[in-house]
Amino acid sequence: MEKITASGEVYLNPRTDFGFKKIFSDRELLIDFLNGIIGGKAHIIDVEYLPNTLPGEWDSDRKAVFDLYCTSSDDDHFIVEMQRYRQIYFIDRSLFYTSAAIRSQAPAGKWDYKLNAVYFIAILDFVEFEEENVRDTYIEQVYLYRQNARKRLTGKLNMMFIELPKFTKRAEELTTGAERWIYLLKNLEKLKDCPAEVRGSIFERLFKRMQINKLTDREMEEYKTSIFEYDSVREAIAYSEQKGMEKGMEKGMEKASLEIAKQCLQKGLSIELISSITGLGIERIKNIPEC
Repeated sequence: MEKITASGEVYLNPRTDFGFKKIFSDRELLIDFLNGIIGGKAHIIDVEYLPNTLPGEWDSDRKAVFDLYCTSSDDDHFIVEMQRYRQIYFIDRSLFYTSAAIRSQAPAGKWDYKLNAVYFIAILDFVEFEEENVRDTYIEQVYLYRQNARKRLTGKLNMMFIELPKFTKRAEELTTGAERWIYLLKNLEKLKDCPAEVRGSIFERLFKRMQINKLTDREMEEYKTSIFEYDSVREAIAYSEQKGMEKGMEKGMEKASLEIAKQCLQKGLSIELISSITGLGIERIKNIPEC
């Protein structure tokens, strides 16, 4: 029986910054996740971790900062993001990140413009797509599409949005690797042991790696900070919803972002973290009036 923390949790919350990095800094886990989510579109044998920041063309250009960035042995590019809060321009930011990975492939000098595929995978702790016909679709896939021919233009640009709240399957209903991964990303910290339905060497590796009682004292302090940040954001979101912020409207989402930023400032979160959570600029956050 695993040692349980005072909060009753045996395993790390994978949606925290610390938990996300703990999982996906393991090469074998990352490869299995990518193969499970992407399916038959690509078979990844190995990956190379890359710096998570891509500079602009000029020093003054805005940089693209990812949660995780890697390439496969076939030189395809993969960006994995964990997004905890719905941002006003989140889709635009996703396009910016994807285009940065495309632009980074241009070498100096003569070039024939041949590109390797880019996959942008966003794990969302909220619902982004609310149309009636996709309310049960928990993986939204986006490609460049030829409307008249009704076929894809290219496989070089691929975007996948995993909406965790839409995934409602129980452990006994899981049938694919993708479903097992999404189930664990949504529920891992609630589990006391590895369910029979997700057993196997790769998931046993995940459960062992994510045990709270295996953390060093330093890691435990880092995790506590990450949990505090995660809970603070969730509380700020709940507070903004209680205040009746409009949903689905640009103006309402901006007001909600400002309110969440204000609540996070009161809890002592860093301006840089608040900016990454809400999508608000650092100067905008600095100018939020104090209570």
